[in-house]
Amino acid sequence: MTSAPSRQAPEPTSPRPGPRPKPAPPTGAPIRVTGAQSLVRSLEAVGCEVVFGIPGGTILPAYDPLLDSTKVRHILVRHEQGAGHAATGYAQATGRVGVCMATSGPGATNLVTPLADANMDSVPVVAITGQQSRPLIGTDAFQEADICGITMPITKHNVLVTDAAEIPRAIAEAFHIAATGRPGPVLVDIPKDVLQEQTSFTWPPDMRLPGYRPTTRPHGKQVREAAKLVVAARKPVLYVGGGVIKADAHAELLRLAEDTGIPVVTTLMARGAFPDSHDQHLGMPGMHGTVAAVAAMQKADLLIALGARFDDRVTGQLSSFAPDAQVIHADIDPAEISKNRRADVPIVGDCKEIITELIDAVRTERETAKAVDLTPWWDTLKSLRETFPLGYDWPEDGTLSPQYVIERIGALSPSDTIYTAGVGQHQMWAAQFVKYEHPRTWINSGGLGTMGFAVPAAMGIKAGEPGRTVWAIDGDGCFQMTNQELATCAIEGLPVKIAVINNGNLGMVRQWQTLFYGERYSNTDLGTHKHRIPDFKLLAEALGCVGLRAESREEVDEVVQKALEINDRPVVVDFVVGKDAQVWPMVAAGTGNSEIMAARGIRPLFDEDL
Repeated sequence: MTSAPSRQAPEPTSPRPGPRPKPAPPTGAPIRVTGAQSLVRSLEAVGCEVVFGIPGGTILPAYDPLLDSTKVRHILVRHEQGAGHAATGYAQATGRVGVCMATSGPGATNLVTPLADANMDSVPVVAITGQQSRPLIGTDAFQEADICGITMPITKHNVLVTDAAEIPRAIAEAFHIAATGRPGPVLVDIPKDVLQEQTSFTWPPDMRLPGYRPTTRPHGKQVREAAKLVVAARKPVLYVGGGVIKADAHAELLRLAEDTGIPVVTTLMARGAFPDSHDQHLGMPGMHGTVAAVAAMQKADLLIALGARFDDRVTGQLSSFAPDAQVIHADIDPAEISKNRRADVPIVGDCKEIITELIDAVRTERETAKAVDLTPWWDTLKSLRETFPLGYDWPEDGTLSPQYVIERIGALSPSDTIYTAGVGQHQMWAAQFVKYEHPRTWINSGGLGTMGFAVPAAMGIKAGEPGRTVWAIDGDGCFQMTNQELATCAIEGLPVKIAVINNGNLGMVRQWQTLFYGERYSNTDLGTHKHRIPDFKLLAEALGCVGLRAESREEVDEVVQKALEINDRPVVVDFVVGKDAQVWPMVAAGTGNSEIMAARGIRPLFDEDL
């Protein structure tokens, strides 16, 4: 339970680490309880460890029995958006379902952005919301909102529970739907009078999900067809998306890559699915991907898409993307296959099972078909990798390089550190300049691109992985959206580390203004440089954290080391960096990947190079 605020940071209240709890055994005879008690018992039975939330009128009945639970820890956040992003961070880091709770009306609508975010990035989250009592639904009662209707397009499933006896089934189904097939958010809306009425509790309930049968086993014929293309390809690329991490298929991916010798690219959501240090890894593709990764996909004759969805940030102008490539598209969600790019060989199933079968099928195919020598393809890609490595220039005015800051954080932090980020330039630099060797060590808002994601996500990550270092790499714009959750971290004993890349403006927007709007900087100066409003060091201290600052290259290592040594409370480091650093490489929106800019005004000529 949460502690009362104080000026001194309290002793950390450790969450319960360890393996995922197993569902409780059948309870036998029904137990008479309130709907609220049934809800808490159901959460305990499905193995819920942590709930992020804020009480309010209609959800208040659920908070009374929650006080007595010895299995479910509640973390009192400062804003419902923080609860939702914390649930996402928890889920992404642990692979378990994240849970958030809010009251009706504005409490529930404050969860809309996190739910949309989780939906875009396929994150298993269950949101539990209070609703006005049944007789008042539809009367525009106080704090009434049709949250099921509002969230229908952005949840995998949602339900309004109108009978207290249905609470156990609703919770069991919510967790099952959220975690199986293509993961996603589920919302359970419960009226206040349903939580208050008497009912019977039994576990496990009978789940009734007609038509919900996610396909996990791939079709053998499709896998064999894919193997034929893999063995015959001269310029193949393994295009790896976040679905590989969701399926815990990183070990199988490594085997497939090493068995075939095929180059690998990992999307923004798949960083860590394949080790950065591996020689077959070309880096991240897309708008701010490496030149080698973008070029490889653009000139490939075969794309083996695993748990990826041909997102516009990866493909650029879709009509000119990878024009000569055949496509093997493997995904758990049949709706994604051929949605953006037609698949020559579609494979529906769990990535772990698909890759396992594909490894065997490729070995079998090679017994009768001669494998193509990929040496010429690799010679080309290695040349591109050497010619256009990731790098950066120091600001001409002598200010601190933001890329250097992020690079040093990655170099000095423990190897099992988990990183998260807000959205913008700092997010791209964190994806580029931190080396990711393991899955679930890079957690960010990919599809929705939600500013303010980092701090509450870091809070959720730390709650789920209390023994690991958690860095949130944030921008001064993003940080000002959700930094109130640092108070939660301080009080709840969640010692996260926040690196504020303080360039004084909305950096990615400013970059676009520099490149495409004639350097007309309309409303992007935040005042954090000119006026030091707010002073992030003092703000951190006011929120119960340690505040540090670095403004020069010489200070960076010292302040990062100091932050790493402090583990009894959160740390915020204000890195005051240059305002005009830009993210390169870059494919401008609406252009094709062949027009990638390695730096301003410099374009690699793929047709000549390949």
